[in-house]
Amino acid sequence: MKVRAVRPAEGRDLRLDLFRGIANWAIFLNHIPNITLIWITTRNYGFSDAAELFVFIAGYAAAIVYAKSMVTQGFAAGTTRLLERAWQLYVAHVVLFVINVAVITWTAQNYNQSQLLEEFNVARFIDHPALTLTQGLLLKYKPFNLDILPLYIVLLAACPPIFWLMLRRPHVAIVGSLMLYLAARHFEWNLPAYPSGVWYFNPFTWQFLFLLGAWCALGGAPRMRAIIWSPTALLIGAAYLIFALLLTMAGRFETLGNLLPEWLVSVFNPNDKTNLAPYRIAHFLVIAVILVRFMPIDWPGLKWRLLQPLIVCGQRSLEVFCVGLLLSFVAHFLLEEISASLLAEILVSTAGIGLMTGIAYYRSWSKKLEKRPRSPAPGYHLDEPISIVDKLVDAQIANRFKAADSSSRSVSVSGRTKRRTAKLTMN
Repeated sequence: MKVRAVRPAEGRDLRLDLFRGIANWAIFLNHIPNITLIWITTRNYGFSDAAELFVFIAGYAAAIVYAKSMVTQGFAAGTTRLLERAWQLYVAHVVLFVINVAVITWTAQNYNQSQLLEEFNVARFIDHPALTLTQGLLLKYKPFNLDILPLYIVLLAACPPIFWLMLRRPHVAIVGSLMLYLAARHFEWNLPAYPSGVWYFNPFTWQFLFLLGAWCALGGAPRMRAIIWSPTALLIGAAYLIFALLLTMAGRFETLGNLLPEWLVSVFNPNDKTNLAPYRIAHFLVIAVILVRFMPIDWPGLKWRLLQPLIVCGQRSLEVFCVGLLLSFVAHFLLEEISASLLAEILVSTAGIGLMTGIAYYRSWSKKLEKRPRSPAPGYHLDEPISIVDKLVDAQIANRFKAADSSSRSVSVSGRTKRRTAKLTMN
């Protein structure tokens, strides 16, 4: 079957890194319970939040790297790379899971904060460690805040056959994804969680946003150019963002909610994040279209120094994400134990983002070291005796080859002489 998808353009799209960095910073702030600073994130001003941004970009980036690898290196090679990445994410989740449980347990025991065990869903691990650990390795048991990485692992591991189809029939693949999304919402399909309930991020519904990102990367975005540049679409999108803002605020403030019809407010509140409500997808897509319209790939702002920390955090997304989740708990504990003032929130949040950014820069630097050719560092030279020994060894090897060559020649001459003597004797 012929490949019909459009191969992604060469070069890195810094917009993806920028918004992935924004998502990581927002996830860090949103996972600190009961702080005022969450009002600077988008979750309070519309239906969607950083989770949609994270999942969509994950699908987009996966298609750029692994679907492209399937085309250039073969399906087996692309699948191998993709599954290796899924395994890497699984290992990162297990390490994060163990550290998270250890840090929360240690804090609760040493600071007499037993309520933290219940608040962060760790109490069951203390009561039944072997069973709970097994369920954690199966991705069924997840402490508080560790929900999105298992979703990413499952979606990535399921991608090889889907990418194979999307490369050949991209529209068939995305329509199939949409049908699964609608069926999962209608029949309430989801994966079971431990000890009860279901996954917070339903993979049967969130897969649509992930694959929508992949579809856009493989040629879907250029096909939507008419919508992106349509003035009518821009006006409708802006109106929808205002509508989402109004309904979200109505759910936050009772006074505003009383001014609107109760049936209308109840449709959007509580906001259905688990099953990825259609109005969340629409809200995210409107924001994405507007951003693409006013921020092209060569946008000069991508070179601003002010945005470089966000871009670097987006480039080292996995490390920053894992560290951010741990720091969100540390920040929560510090605010609960020391001070919950706005100044304390600003200091703790700034310190957390600073640590995340520092780790991102360190990992970028260490990755560059791995790619550099291995050569002596400045100021270090190979000792001369070593080079002399090397020359002597080389000379001995050369002499042995010469001796062997001379011996073979003498044997050859001796053989010719014997043959001539025998010939003369016969005559």
